[in-house]
Amino acid sequence: MNSFQLYFRLGLQHILDINGYDHILFVLALCAVFIPRDWRKVVILVTAFTIGHSVTLALATFKVVNINSDLIEFLIPVTIAITAFITILRPKPSSGKGISINYIFALIFGLIHGLGFSNYLRSLLGKEASIWQPLLAFNLGLEVGQLVIVAAFLLLTSILVGLAGVSRKEWTLVVASMVFGVALMLMLETKFW
Repeated sequence: MNSFQLYFRLGLQHILDINGYDHILFVLALCAVFIPRDWRKVVILVTAFTIGHSVTLALATFKVVNINSDLIEFLIPVTIAITAFITILRPKPSSGKGISINYIFALIFGLIHGLGFSNYLRSLLGKEASIWQPLLAFNLGLEVGQLVIVAAFLLLTSILVGLAGVSRKEWTLVVASMVFGVALMLMLETKFW
């Protein structure tokens, strides 16, 4: 296996690993208002998140930024809680042609999530001669993993909302509320306190 494949697989596994559930929760909070026919919007949303965390992942990996890891571990569930709470308040996607607040959350909060990955990736890179290719491969793996999560979520949404007749608004509220509850627990459990 070449280096690109290795880091791609590591990025994919990192996001699909159940231990990375905080990242999964954030993606679910972002996508809770969407249904399968909105898949293009969801792909843009997930990509905005990937861009956000790729920027800070690169900056932290190159040691341009260095922020206390306990603070980042606290801020990650804060971003999840804020996103879920806004979704609870507005359980339908905005109908305007402007940029949805979820896109802004995805990009800005992605910056914080990228800092959370930086220590993990730095330890993986070790003494790599060039880290550009592994960094790209890792981020592409993360992106594909996020798309897998979103596809599974949209399939479940399609079954429940489309076939079983569950109200779209109720489904969104259930998902966002569960994510919000878990995020609050994660905030309380961090070392930051």
